[in-house]
Amino acid sequence: MSEIKPKVAIIILNWNRPKDTVDCLASLAKLNTKGWQPAIYVVDNGSTDNSIEQFKKIKKPDFSIVENGKNLGFAQGNNEGMKVAIKEGADYVIVLNNDTVVDKDLVMGILKGFIKDRNIGVLCPKIYFASGFEFHKDRYKKDELGKVIWYAGGNIDWNNIYASNHGVDQVDTGQFDKQIDTDFATGCCMVAKREVLKKIGYFDERYFMYLEDVEYSQRAREAGFRVVYSPYGILWHKVAQSSGIGGGLNDYFISRNRLLFGYKHASFRTKLALFRESIKLLLTGREWQKKGVRDYYIGRLGKGSKIKS
Repeated sequence: MSEIKPKVAIIILNWNRPKDTVDCLASLAKLNTKGWQPAIYVVDNGSTDNSIEQFKKIKKPDFSIVENGKNLGFAQGNNEGMKVAIKEGADYVIVLNNDTVVDKDLVMGILKGFIKDRNIGVLCPKIYFASGFEFHKDRYKKDELGKVIWYAGGNIDWNNIYASNHGVDQVDTGQFDKQIDTDFATGCCMVAKREVLKKIGYFDERYFMYLEDVEYSQRAREAGFRVVYSPYGILWHKVAQSSGIGGGLNDYFISRNRLLFGYKHASFRTKLALFRESIKLLLTGREWQKKGVRDYYIGRLGKGSKIKS
């Protein structure tokens, strides 16, 4: 009798960044697929360049293209891919940023992490900065590049509703080699079991982008699943390629989505603090912080005021 191999779907969202996606696919073509069945989906969020044409020229790996037709954001864009993957029988679904390059044993490491406890529902592997994309490029020796941690688990600051990664900027010397429960799995490489997706659904599309991964992790825990960081799989992240760090985009979605997340999941004390902070931002915040807070209170969610159709 042949061994039943789990089907692992990998969802890659693209929006006008075909080179990143092509590089990511090139690394996926080298994956060790012993013991599992790959199913790769490139989801295009209405790119206005020649992304689709470039993808159709790629011979390896085998993948399907899901065309959304317009920019649905990170949350809904990935949801469209995940829904196809579940419909086509995926046992595990990996949401993978297109600005990443993966180790050949990434998926085998991920599956090893899940085997440790059947109550694990959501998992995130170890993520390094891609060489040259570190926040502090001059801090490291040449042989340390590619070994600088970007994510090794994460914390939610429940008093202020901010999420932060463990280990950022640290050179990996084995200090993060233990699998542990974590407050959230980052959407850079978030892995969910089929059972989780069937029970709690997909990303909350009201977020559009930012904090949807933190909210999903929280819902998974509330549904009785463990959310863990696992060191057994690794990848490299070209940090902040899709939206950049800082600026109006961050101001808008973080200001708005912190309220969306906090008012649903936080304590009454934190909700009160968020309300006070939101009034202060309305009065003295930067332009897009003010607009983010305003849009939350008037119910303008999803792409909101910041993203043009």
